[in-house]
Amino acid sequence: MTDLELHEQRREKWRLTGRPLRTIEEARGFLELIGFCLLYPTRPATLIPTFLGAWNGSDVNLPTPQKAFSDPRAQEATDMMVRLLREHYAYEAPLFDENVTFLLTASIFPFFYALVGERNPKQPPNPGTRSLYSQLACDTYAAIQRGGPISKQKLLDTLGKGVSLPALDKSLTELWSKLRITRVDYNPSEGAFWDVLYRWAPDAVREGIELSVPEALSALLSKYLDCVVAADQTEIETFLGNFVPRSRIREAVNALLAARELEFARVGSRSLIQIAAPKIAKP
Repeated sequence: MTDLELHEQRREKWRLTGRPLRTIEEARGFLELIGFCLLYPTRPATLIPTFLGAWNGSDVNLPTPQKAFSDPRAQEATDMMVRLLREHYAYEAPLFDENVTFLLTASIFPFFYALVGERNPKQPPNPGTRSLYSQLACDTYAAIQRGGPISKQKLLDTLGKGVSLPALDKSLTELWSKLRITRVDYNPSEGAFWDVLYRWAPDAVREGIELSVPEALSALLSKYLDCVVAADQTEIETFLGNFVPRSRIREAVNALLAARELEFARVGSRSLIQIAAPKIAKP
């Protein structure tokens, strides 16, 4: 395979060849094919498709998250994303930070939850010197648990006038980063609506809890390589390193290579890793 052939295979799979998504069925099929994607492109670029690119049918002049609010293409893609979330066809999580939206199809989400989510999600978070959560995050969680799905504005009203919008956003990110909560809807007049994840998606959370970390990591690693066609070790670690230590990623890659589920492929001057071609049984 040449570098150009790899590039063209990715563009075809990522719907960047002039075939834009237009229906919820097409959007759902796209997510099922690739497993996960970003909503908007990042700078520097991340080796993963974007929902906005597929919606547009091209990756030319796409806005970053910071400029998406003024781009009508981004609004249309976001509206479709909200429909996917509302109907449980997709799930949303932060990747690097709260501004980088990561979408996962429903069939892949439990594997992601096994790496990132809480193993005892019904246990409310508690503040403390060793806690991952601030007092405000714990109070925010309690308010969502009592009243969710609930909008950000109603959360502000519930938590009291002493809470600022930036402080609430920070507490929501603390909870969202560990998949304690999830955005489940959006209303132009009230903004995003939040709910506790174990209540919104009990089956997906239950399945994620029952998965082991090695099992989940192997599944996500394989899906990533299927999504990008082929990648080198650094590219694999750069992406999956957002969720697990790089040492565990190397162990998973080596185990799948040893099991012949992955194989090396020569692409131009590079040696990349890809899903192993299926073996044809001899008659």
